Amino acid sequence: MKTKHLTKKINGVEIFYREAGDKNNPTLLLLHGYPTSSHMFRNLITDLSDKYHLIAPDYPGYGRSEQPPMADFKYTFENMAALVTTLLKELDIKKYSLYLMDYGAPIGFRIASASPEKIDSLIIQNGCAYEEGLEAFWDPIKAYWNNVNDKEAETTLRGFHSPDGLKWQYTHSVPEPDLVSPDNWELDLRHLERPENGAIQLAMFYDYQTNVKLYPQWQEYFRKHQPETLIVYGKNDYIFPGVGAEAFKKDLKNLEFHLFDTGHFALESFGVEIGILIKDFLDRKVAK
Repeated sequence: MKTKHLTKKINGVEIFYREAGDKNNPTLLLLHGYPTSSHMFRNLITDLSDKYHLIAPDYPGYGRSEQPPMADFKYTFENMAALVTTLLKELDIKKYSLYLMDYGAPIGFRIASASPEKIDSLIIQNGCAYEEGLEAFWDPIKAYWNNVNDKEAETTLRGFHSPDGLKWQYTHSVPEPDLVSPDNWELDLRHLERPENGAIQLAMFYDYQTNVKLYPQWQEYFRKHQPETLIVYGKNDYIFPGVGAEAFKKDLKNLEFHLFDTGHFALESFGVEIGILIKDFLDRKVAK
């Protein structure tokens, strides 16, 4: 089915989102990562929309959503989760599955642990809820947590969303990088070059430490509620490596586990295969 490109004022912020599929079908909420947008789900939305209702928002300061000045808006994961929760309420979506990728994982785990009764299932792709998943990539970020005035760490962090840093995120550890369209990082770069956006990305890096403090709470959510979960993970990801995927096995019993020989943005090189797994999973777990 065709994808609509919509906007809605949420908590005073204009939020862009993609929507496809029949609203009477089970809903899958797609939460994107850093430093991208709902664009990362463009093909998956098409692949799943014949049987499922898909919603994919852009967070403030990402993609096509509004970028409020930092003086007027707190760029935190807690605030992003609150916006997404309000969007779901405004769209009258009461039950849904969550696709969690990168930043989408801590945003989604906040939402799921706050309202477990609303969650049909979880789909986790290169997102973390265990400290063993935070390896070498996170060293400069941890240095920044320890000292927000650490200029060496700040320079490194800014490099992650430079033109070369963006390309690296999409192509590192990808066996066939020619499969990854340069349109991905070119589009991301357009949004990241907005005035003040670099400072917003640093604020989000700094706030990520609040997620780590919540890991035990989310792990308790896994143990207590045992949501049906599908992991589809690029095992060679330098940002969220495969060991972080393995860690979910400690607490989740209703878990289906798949690793792919690729990096961070696994949908770019294994989108068809991942789409097939998701459709099969949702058909068995949540389809009417």
